[in-house]
Amino acid sequence: MSRILVIDDELSIRRMLEVLLNGAGHTVSSAEDSSHGLHALALWKPDLLILDLGLPDVDGLETLRHLREWSQVPVLVLSARPDPADKVAALDLGADDYLTKPFDAPELLARMRALLRRVTAGNETPIIPLGPLAVDLSNHEARVGDCLLPLTPIEFSLLAQLARHAGRVLTHAHLLHAVWGPKAGDQAHYLRVHFTHLRRKLRAAGLPADLIRNEPGIGYRLRLET
Repeated sequence: MSRILVIDDELSIRRMLEVLLNGAGHTVSSAEDSSHGLHALALWKPDLLILDLGLPDVDGLETLRHLREWSQVPVLVLSARPDPADKVAALDLGADDYLTKPFDAPELLARMRALLRRVTAGNETPIIPLGPLAVDLSNHEARVGDCLLPLTPIEFSLLAQLARHAGRVLTHAHLLHAVWGPKAGDQAHYLRVHFTHLRRKLRAAGLPADLIRNEPGIGYRLRLET
């Protein structure tokens, strides 16, 4: 059982989420605006926050900016804004995932499970098991069963980044900075080329073709089984 805080100005959404999340075994608290939501976040200390962007008092992006100054709670943005620019802005400000309304309940629960079990840098295990795929961070190698994948150093670095945050979308900027450094700039074509080769090798090892998902205009996500 996890403690989930919902900040959303729509009463119908709050009630629906309370029923859904209570039914999944979670304890839920909700707030209708930013000020009450941040107050609840500080006092209640939830395990995960579901945040709407269209709040009546303070915009959700600004709310996200404020809370990231003092809290590292996993944040799932749930918004009616479909523009990829809003998604990128939210992820760059510290959101862990982004789901657009209207949403599918099983997908919401799956993404919540991914965030609640995510591996943090402070307690990172040397080997990340992802079903038949195992990513060995210490030895810089990945295996499917007993089969060693023939990955280049860059392909492994990209896979390791996704594995560390499995189920979470990583922006182009995050991946470029993590793998190539701060001078990589806006070189998204690097990612397209290397992810094409990486996906081909994963498929050849018998893994699903959609294991690595492209979020158009935003970034990439390593899919988790639901």
